[in-house]
Amino acid sequence: MSGIEAILNNPAYHDYLAILKGARNGFVYGVKVRFPHALIMAILFGRGDWQTRLRAIYRATKQHALNLAKFVSLYKTLLLVQKKMNGGKERSFDTFIAGLIGGYVVFGDRSAVNEQIVLYVCSRVVASFLSRAKTPYSSSAPAAPGVRPLPPDSTQFSIFAAVCWGAVMWLFNERGETIQPGMFNSMTYLYRDSEHWNSLRTLLWHNK
Repeated sequence: MSGIEAILNNPAYHDYLAILKGARNGFVYGVKVRFPHALIMAILFGRGDWQTRLRAIYRATKQHALNLAKFVSLYKTLLLVQKKMNGGKERSFDTFIAGLIGGYVVFGDRSAVNEQIVLYVCSRVVASFLSRAKTPYSSSAPAAPGVRPLPPDSTQFSIFAAVCWGAVMWLFNERGETIQPGMFNSMTYLYRDSEHWNSLRTLLWHNK
């Protein structure tokens, strides 16, 4: 184990292991977020027998978890590539480029799960441009749609997803104070906590 511990704590391997832990955190977070949501939706609004509903819960949870794992690992990989191409220096717009490409590749395929994730990200990006108030956040229930919704155009959705993810990654890195606290905490878990570990246990099994 001493040899493994030496590798885990060797700065030369840090950026590469951070990609691995980022994928791990993305998968775990995706399961934690999607499974209870899919379960409640299946209980309240699900159709068919419980075998059918359980399959739907599994599919939604799997897609959410794998897509987050893919995005975090791809995002970190693209940041590392850009850093190496720039002589080891990080640039402000590297986060936008990595988020843009990652968003297009991972979340550009329109599905119910991806739509929910991208719209969540978009709302936070748009809200970040509002002036910051000194009062605590408050939430309000969204208005129910009056007509049957139609899915967005696939091509336009792919571009929309790319821009949203590029923007939110840049904002998180450069203007973190403008991001809604819940999402900021989520992104900290995915992208910053995955930069730190001190053993194989905290690399793969536990976050800290």
